[in-house]
Amino acid sequence: MSETASPSIFRRLFERVFPKMPDFFALLTEQCSHVAHTTGLLVEYMESNNPAVGEQIRQDEHEADRVKVHNLHTLNEAFSTPIDREDLYRAIIDLDEVVNYCKSTVSEMSVLGLTPDKRCLEMAMHIKLGADALFIGYGKLATRPQEAAADADTARKAERKVEKTYRLAIAELFQGDDYIHMFKRREIYRHLSNAADRMANCANTLHDIVVKMC
Repeated sequence: MSETASPSIFRRLFERVFPKMPDFFALLTEQCSHVAHTTGLLVEYMESNNPAVGEQIRQDEHEADRVKVHNLHTLNEAFSTPIDREDLYRAIIDLDEVVNYCKSTVSEMSVLGLTPDKRCLEMAMHIKLGADALFIGYGKLATRPQEAAADADTARKAERKVEKTYRLAIAELFQGDDYIHMFKRREIYRHLSNAADRMANCANTLHDIVVKMC
Protein backbone atom coordinates (compact mmCIF):
# COMPACT_ATOMS: atom_id res chain seq x y z
CA MET A 1 0.00 0.00 0.00
CA SER A 2 2.88 2.33 0.80
CA GLU A 3 4.38 1.60 -2.62
CA THR A 4 1.14 2.69 -4.21
CA ALA A 5 0.90 5.87 -2.13
CA SER A 6 4.50 7.01 -2.60
CA PRO A 7 4.26 8.06 -6.26
CA SER A 8 1.12 10.05 -5.51
CA ILE A 9 2.82 11.91 -2.66
CA PHE A 10 5.90 12.50 -4.78
CA ARG A 11 3.78 13.77 -7.66
CA ARG A 12 1.94 16.22 -5.42
CA LEU A 13 5.22 17.48 -3.98
CA PHE A 14 6.76 17.82 -7.43
CA GLU A 15 3.80 19.78 -8.78
CA ARG A 16 3.87 22.08 -5.79
CA VAL A 17 7.56 22.86 -6.23
CA PHE A 18 7.47 22.82 -10.04
CA PRO A 19 3.90 23.72 -11.06
CA LYS A 20 2.72 23.03 -14.60
CA MET A 21 3.57 25.86 -17.00
CA PRO A 22 0.48 27.75 -18.23
CA ASP A 23 -0.25 27.72 -21.95
CA PHE A 24 0.79 31.30 -22.68
CA PHE A 25 0.48 30.79 -26.42
CA ALA A 26 -3.21 29.98 -25.98
CA LEU A 27 -3.67 32.95 -23.63
CA LEU A 28 -2.14 35.38 -26.13
CA THR A 29 -4.16 33.92 -28.99
CA GLU A 30 -7.35 34.35 -26.96
CA GLN A 31 -6.44 37.96 -26.19
CA CYS A 32 -5.72 38.59 -29.88
CA SER A 33 -9.14 37.16 -30.68
CA HIS A 34 -10.74 39.78 -28.42
CA VAL A 35 -8.76 42.54 -30.13
CA ALA A 36 -9.78 41.30 -33.58
CA HIS A 37 -13.43 41.29 -32.48
CA THR A 38 -13.25 44.84 -31.09
CA THR A 39 -11.52 46.22 -34.17
CA GLY A 40 -14.21 44.57 -36.29
CA LEU A 41 -16.80 46.46 -34.28
CA LEU A 42 -14.78 49.64 -34.82
CA VAL A 43 -15.07 49.20 -38.57
CA GLU A 44 -18.79 48.54 -38.21
CA TYR A 45 -19.19 51.70 -36.15
CA MET A 46 -17.33 53.81 -38.72
CA GLU A 47 -19.60 52.41 -41.43
CA SER A 48 -22.90 52.78 -39.59
CA ASN A 49 -22.44 55.43 -36.86
CA ASN A 50 -24.65 53.15 -34.81
CA PRO A 51 -24.56 54.06 -31.07
CA ALA A 52 -25.37 50.45 -30.17
CA VAL A 53 -22.13 49.34 -31.81
CA GLY A 54 -20.26 52.00 -29.87
CA GLU A 55 -21.73 50.59 -26.68
CA GLN A 56 -20.59 47.10 -27.70
CA ILE A 57 -17.05 48.46 -28.06
CA ARG A 58 -17.23 49.96 -24.58
CA GLN A 59 -18.39 46.60 -23.20
CA ASP A 60 -15.56 44.88 -25.10
CA GLU A 61 -13.09 47.17 -23.34
CA HIS A 62 -14.32 45.96 -19.94
CA GLU A 63 -13.89 42.34 -21.06
CA ALA A 64 -10.44 43.16 -22.45
CA ASP A 65 -9.44 44.51 -19.04
CA ARG A 66 -10.55 41.24 -17.44
CA VAL A 67 -8.47 39.24 -19.91
CA LYS A 68 -5.45 41.49 -19.38
CA VAL A 69 -5.62 41.19 -15.59
CA HIS A 70 -5.99 37.41 -15.81
CA ASN A 71 -3.04 37.08 -18.18
CA LEU A 72 -0.82 39.34 -16.08
CA HIS A 73 -1.72 37.40 -12.93
CA THR A 74 -0.93 34.14 -14.71
CA LEU A 75 2.40 35.56 -15.84
CA ASN A 76 3.29 36.81 -12.35
CA GLU A 77 2.44 33.46 -10.77
CA ALA A 78 4.14 31.28 -13.39
CA PHE A 79 7.23 29.36 -12.27
CA SER A 80 8.49 29.24 -15.86
CA THR A 81 7.46 30.57 -19.27
CA PRO A 82 8.01 29.25 -22.82
CA ILE A 83 9.37 32.61 -23.98
CA ASP A 84 10.86 35.72 -22.43
CA ARG A 85 8.68 37.18 -19.65
CA GLU A 86 9.25 40.72 -20.88
CA ASP A 87 7.95 39.79 -24.34
CA LEU A 88 4.85 38.24 -22.79
CA TYR A 89 4.29 41.33 -20.66
CA ARG A 90 4.68 43.69 -23.61
CA ALA A 91 2.26 41.68 -25.74
CA ILE A 92 -0.40 41.56 -23.01
CA ILE A 93 -0.22 45.30 -22.31
CA ASP A 94 -0.10 46.48 -25.93
CA LEU A 95 -2.94 44.22 -27.05
CA ASP A 96 -5.08 45.73 -24.31
CA GLU A 97 -4.10 49.24 -25.36
CA VAL A 98 -5.42 48.65 -28.88
CA VAL A 99 -8.85 47.98 -27.39
CA ASN A 100 -8.53 50.97 -25.06
CA TYR A 101 -7.96 53.30 -28.00
CA CYS A 102 -10.92 51.82 -29.86
CA LYS A 103 -13.07 52.68 -26.87
CA SER A 104 -11.55 56.18 -26.55
CA THR A 105 -12.27 56.81 -30.23
CA VAL A 106 -15.99 56.03 -30.12
CA SER A 107 -16.51 57.57 -26.67
CA GLU A 108 -14.99 60.89 -27.65
CA MET A 109 -16.81 60.94 -30.97
CA SER A 110 -20.03 60.67 -29.00
CA VAL A 111 -19.04 63.35 -26.48
CA LEU A 112 -17.80 65.74 -29.15
CA GLY A 113 -20.79 65.17 -31.42
CA LEU A 114 -18.72 63.89 -34.33
CA THR A 115 -19.79 61.38 -36.95
CA PRO A 116 -17.44 59.02 -38.80
CA ASP A 117 -15.84 60.19 -42.03
CA LYS A 118 -14.06 58.30 -44.79
CA ARG A 119 -10.63 58.71 -43.17
CA CYS A 120 -11.87 57.26 -39.88
CA LEU A 121 -13.28 54.29 -41.75
CA GLU A 122 -10.10 53.84 -43.75
CA MET A 123 -7.92 53.84 -40.65
CA ALA A 124 -10.28 51.48 -38.82
CA MET A 125 -10.16 49.03 -41.71
CA HIS A 126 -6.35 48.95 -41.67
CA ILE A 127 -6.35 48.48 -37.89
CA LYS A 128 -8.74 45.56 -38.30
CA LEU A 129 -6.50 43.95 -40.93
CA GLY A 130 -3.51 44.34 -38.63
CA ALA A 131 -5.38 42.86 -35.68
CA ASP A 132 -6.42 39.87 -37.78
CA ALA A 133 -2.78 39.33 -38.75
CA LEU A 134 -1.76 39.40 -35.08
CA PHE A 135 -4.43 36.83 -34.23
CA ILE A 136 -3.14 34.53 -36.96
CA GLY A 137 0.52 35.11 -36.07
CA TYR A 138 0.26 34.59 -32.32
CA GLY A 139 -1.84 31.52 -33.03
CA LYS A 140 1.10 29.95 -34.89
CA LEU A 141 3.65 30.28 -32.09
CA ALA A 142 2.87 26.94 -30.48
CA THR A 143 3.24 24.88 -33.66
CA ARG A 144 4.71 26.90 -36.55
CA PRO A 145 6.55 29.87 -35.03
CA GLN A 146 8.77 30.48 -38.02
CA GLU A 147 5.68 31.25 -40.14
CA ALA A 148 4.47 33.95 -37.73
CA ALA A 149 7.11 36.44 -38.92
CA ALA A 150 5.11 37.05 -42.10
CA ASP A 151 2.02 37.88 -40.03
CA ALA A 152 4.05 40.34 -37.95
CA ASP A 153 5.12 42.02 -41.20
CA THR A 154 1.49 42.20 -42.34
CA ALA A 155 0.48 43.93 -39.11
CA ARG A 156 3.35 46.42 -39.42
CA LYS A 157 2.34 47.21 -43.00
CA ALA A 158 -1.20 47.85 -41.79
CA GLU A 159 0.16 50.31 -39.22
CA ARG A 160 2.10 52.17 -41.91
CA LYS A 161 -1.09 52.46 -43.97
CA VAL A 162 -2.88 53.93 -40.97
CA GLU A 163 -0.11 56.51 -40.55
CA LYS A 164 -0.27 57.42 -44.23
CA THR A 165 -4.03 57.88 -43.97
CA TYR A 166 -3.58 59.88 -40.78
CA ARG A 167 -1.25 62.35 -42.51
CA LEU A 168 -3.66 62.74 -45.41
CA ALA A 169 -6.54 63.26 -43.01
CA ILE A 170 -4.69 65.97 -41.08
CA ALA A 171 -3.71 67.75 -44.30
CA GLU A 172 -7.34 67.75 -45.44
CA LEU A 173 -8.64 68.77 -42.02
CA PHE A 174 -6.57 71.90 -41.53
CA GLN A 175 -8.15 73.83 -44.33
CA GLY A 176 -10.71 76.58 -43.81
CA ASP A 177 -11.35 78.36 -40.53
CA ASP A 178 -13.53 76.05 -38.43
CA TYR A 179 -10.83 75.59 -35.83
CA ILE A 180 -13.04 74.05 -33.16
CA HIS A 181 -14.06 71.28 -35.56
CA MET A 182 -10.42 70.81 -36.58
CA PHE A 183 -9.26 70.26 -33.03
CA LYS A 184 -12.14 67.91 -32.24
CA ARG A 185 -11.58 65.80 -35.33
CA ARG A 186 -7.81 65.73 -34.82
CA GLU A 187 -8.30 64.08 -31.42
CA ILE A 188 -10.23 61.26 -33.07
CA TYR A 189 -7.61 60.77 -35.76
CA ARG A 190 -4.94 60.72 -33.06
CA HIS A 191 -6.70 57.97 -31.12
CA LEU A 192 -6.86 55.83 -34.25
CA SER A 193 -3.20 56.52 -34.94
CA ASN A 194 -2.34 55.52 -31.36
CA ALA A 195 -4.29 52.27 -31.73
CA ALA A 196 -2.21 51.50 -34.81
CA ASP A 197 1.00 52.31 -32.92
CA ARG A 198 0.13 49.77 -30.24
CA MET A 199 -0.74 47.26 -32.93
CA ALA A 200 2.73 47.78 -34.43
CA ASN A 201 4.26 47.26 -30.97
CA CYS A 202 2.46 43.92 -30.77
CA ALA A 203 3.80 43.02 -34.20
CA ASN A 204 7.35 43.92 -33.14
CA THR A 205 6.99 41.76 -30.04
CA LEU A 206 5.69 38.89 -32.15
CA HIS A 207 8.73 39.20 -34.40
CA ASP A 208 11.07 39.28 -31.40
CA ILE A 209 9.47 36.10 -30.07
CA VAL A 210 9.88 34.36 -33.43
CA VAL A 211 13.56 35.31 -33.60
CA LYS A 212 14.22 33.96 -30.10
CA MET A 213 12.29 30.73 -30.72
CA CYS A 214 13.78 30.00 -34.13
